[in-house]
Amino acid sequence: MAQVMSAEDLSRAIRRIAHEILERHRGADHVVLVGIHSRGVPLAEEIADAIDLFERVKVPVGELDIGLYRDDLGLRPTTRLSRTLIPVDLTSETVILVDDVLFTGRTIRSALDALADLGRPEKVELAVMVDRGHRELPIRADYVGKNIPTASEERVAVRLQSVDGTSGVWIGSEDES
Repeated sequence: MAQVMSAEDLSRAIRRIAHEILERHRGADHVVLVGIHSRGVPLAEEIADAIDLFERVKVPVGELDIGLYRDDLGLRPTTRLSRTLIPVDLTSETVILVDDVLFTGRTIRSALDALADLGRPEKVELAVMVDRGHRELPIRADYVGKNIPTASEERVAVRLQSVDGTSGVWIGSEDES
């Protein structure tokens, strides 16, 4: 696989997304970051850390498992479930869903369904590290680390130090590891 973002590129994109969130919301009051398992959770934590560094504000970070909300549940032999943990009441809050890669939009649709079962936020926004195109649903990200045009059969891998022991973004064919 070919590396398209280094660890430094990833770190820079996280800081930029944090700044964009702060600018759009004039601070971080009433903002909750909710990471979609699995890579969205550590990305949300890193964005929250950057916001804290810039503004000295602790933004709540939640975890969202969408396993049972997927529309391809019957096509998957097993669905590994993770925990859902929302640390605050979402009513009247702006929830920013965080994920690593935006592709067809189906993961985000599932996340929106899961989120609706947990409360009624004032607003929901989306932050992704990579937007690779190929949407099947009318979903777009509000905050994007990098737009990377891809072929639909290509694979995009976002790796994070806290999860994978290395950081960066790689792109390649399905048979490459």
